[in-house]
Amino acid sequence: MVQYVAARLDASFSALADATRRGVLEELERGEASITELANRFQMTLTGMKKHIAVLEEAGLVKTEKVGRVRTCRLGADGLAAEAAWIERYRRRWALRFDELDKVVEDLKREEEANGRT
Repeated sequence: MVQYVAARLDASFSALADATRRGVLEELERGEASITELANRFQMTLTGMKKHIAVLEEAGLVKTEKVGRVRTCRLGADGLAAEAAWIERYRRRWALRFDELDKVVEDLKREEEANGRT
């Protein structure tokens, strides 16, 4: 299970590392689009867009469906829930550390004030 989650996170973050792929996700937030439509919006070749879509699909961020000659793309059902949970775990950890640091700083300020220093 842990290996699956790690592989999923690796694939997702790798897919999100590219600005074009992040842009594709933003476009698909607005609604479904064919690979041809996406290629035109990003002014790239159909082959190039197919490669980007394949990476997003492998990561589970995009689903495609072929009807006739048209392959339509939409956001994956899971979205970024696993990735957001992973980030949130580290955000909470850092928030706790910064809260502790704030306490230390406040203690040092009170100590300086008590000793007449500013």
